Amino acid sequence: MKRVKAACICQTLHFMLKEDVGHDYAVSLVKQEVAQYKKRLEQRNTQYKIVEETEQPDGSIMIKIIKQYNTTPVGNYLD
Repeated sequence: MKRVKAACICQTLHFMLKEDVGHDYAVSLVKQEVAQYKKRLEQRNTQYKIVEETEQPDGSIMIKIIKQYNTTPVGNYLD
């Protein structure tokens, strides 16, 4: 029998600009979306580590994150 002792998921998320609104407003919406994403992780008590967060030349944001998979223990993945 096997059991998962620790697990995480590694993701690269691209928060893209909406095309049907002005550029400055689209950039502010992206920043709000990123803040809401982080807040949601906190509210759900999801353990995570943002490896890299970069603003792209067009104003969109790219995040590389390692986060807890479901409710599985994370072991030393986030150290």
